[in-house]
Amino acid sequence: MKKNLKQKGFTIIEVVVSIGIFAVLAMSAYGLYTTIFNAIIYYRGQATVSALAGQYLEVARNLPYSEVGTENGNPHGPLPDSPSPLNLTFNGINYQVYYVVNALHDVADINIGVQDYKQVKLYVKNMSTGKANSFVTTVAPISLASMGSGGVLSVQVINKAWQPVPGAVVNIINTDITPNINLTRTSGDDGKWIEIGLPPDSNYHIIATKNGYSADQTYSADQYPSAPNLDAIVLQGQVTQTTFIIDRLSNLVFYALDQTCQPISDVEVNTQGAKTISPGVPKFDETYTSGASGAISPESTSSCSSSCGADSCCLEWDTYTPALTGSTYMVYGTSPVQSVNLLPDSSQNFNLILGPNTTNSLLTVVKDVSGNPIEGATVELAGPDIGSAVTGGSVWYQDDWTGGEGQSNFEDTSKYYEDDGNIDTDEIPYALRLLEFDGSYVPSGTLVSSIFDTGTDETSYTSLNWRPDTQLNPEETIIKFQIATSATNNGDETWNFAGPDGSGNSFYTVSGAAISSDNNGKQYVRYKAFLSTTDPEKTPELSSVSVNYVSGCPTPGQVMFPGLTSGNHTVTVSYDEQGYQPQTFENVSIGGYFILQVTLSQ
Repeated sequence: MKKNLKQKGFTIIEVVVSIGIFAVLAMSAYGLYTTIFNAIIYYRGQATVSALAGQYLEVARNLPYSEVGTENGNPHGPLPDSPSPLNLTFNGINYQVYYVVNALHDVADINIGVQDYKQVKLYVKNMSTGKANSFVTTVAPISLASMGSGGVLSVQVINKAWQPVPGAVVNIINTDITPNINLTRTSGDDGKWIEIGLPPDSNYHIIATKNGYSADQTYSADQYPSAPNLDAIVLQGQVTQTTFIIDRLSNLVFYALDQTCQPISDVEVNTQGAKTISPGVPKFDETYTSGASGAISPESTSSCSSSCGADSCCLEWDTYTPALTGSTYMVYGTSPVQSVNLLPDSSQNFNLILGPNTTNSLLTVVKDVSGNPIEGATVELAGPDIGSAVTGGSVWYQDDWTGGEGQSNFEDTSKYYEDDGNIDTDEIPYALRLLEFDGSYVPSGTLVSSIFDTGTDETSYTSLNWRPDTQLNPEETIIKFQIATSATNNGDETWNFAGPDGSGNSFYTVSGAAISSDNNGKQYVRYKAFLSTTDPEKTPELSSVSVNYVSGCPTPGQVMFPGLTSGNHTVTVSYDEQGYQPQTFENVSIGGYFILQVTLSQ
């Protein structure tokens, strides 16, 4: 009998394909099973949480109104809160149950001290997943409104511009009473929180902050008896008003450099802010050491704003002044001059130009009446020592536009590039104003400056200033600016004007604002001024504009005379180019590191 040689089996490819199809089907089935299983667990957990919430919300609702409160909170009562939660196990899973109770005032009620109802928020936390679900209910007294016992604390949180700060975290703490008060509240859209029914006491410590913002607080009278913002006093049946000012944090970096702009490491610099807790006690007073790059980044204990760099923390707005603590170096000059005015939500660099320390020295700082450093002023020294030097500042200044438009490059200091036809430059006293027709000012106008050459592409722009910095009618008359820079002088073809965030949709609206770092490294600069009014009988006025910058390593408006002989000297300061009146200072006693501040007027 012959064998049938034509019988066929499965090929290897067919076997592999079959296994693959089976694996796909098996994985799909497993995935479906897992999804269904997880869904069952999730909805079972949600059902458990809902059941617990219903049970424990009912506990709060069944309490007498006067007892609706938490063990460590205000109002005080028997309900567990987050410091002392209720721990329980349900279906083999551990849960925590706790409450937050707030005594609230209805905004429609004109009686600020009246407690209209209590808000009860219940939290049920799954300890396995760490997820907490919240449930809210309200409980009202039978009389619908009750002052209850205690007093009222009204907290207002505003920013530097006196605008309300919604969402600010307000901590109210008092450990001198029993039970202790430790509350965390959140300000509303109006920046306010009203805490009702606090026990009368004189030691309510309050802290106001917000993520990315500075912090403000009250201080103990025992520690700071002269502090202007002492811990709050709550009186029976009365309202205590408190106000706190916080704003967005900013970034500040000091650089320790030698006179050739090379970084100096291991330099100790003490940084003090102008704000004080009480007289003689600065709010910020820290000492830091420069790193290999010469950088010093003062740090704040608050969280950083998103606008700040990743390598340095952030500071609240203030005027900061650096000072050396060691004896190896001394300051030959700074940029900006002496101190830096740090605005909210901004970034600023500050250069400390250092040189060898000498026993006696004279640093002369020359400014105009507006506070701008004067570049090119001559400082002459006579007495035991004789010397002469010129201030090496970096400031582009314009206070005259009477020469009219049509100038591309900034050569004639009285001219500019163009305006839109709605700017008046000739009216006395000289200043930029809106054009007037038949007794009424036009609504708006713009002016573009000529192109200014800083002299090098190693230029860092620091701040934009103008005078007057506040208009007589700030709500109706407005002045704002944009800056444009370029690596090359391409005439008047392509200039992208931008504001402090580097976009064409923002404007510099506050004199002294830090110029966007997007402009750094570009040799040529120009500004655009925007004037507007909402009242045809009023116009904004602009008397001067100055762009402060650092090119290489100059020290704007400053001259250093190191290695002097101790004794009386005569110092003469002059600047003839702009008609400034010279000043002579006799019997200037030089001993140690001496700083002479000079103001020249035209």
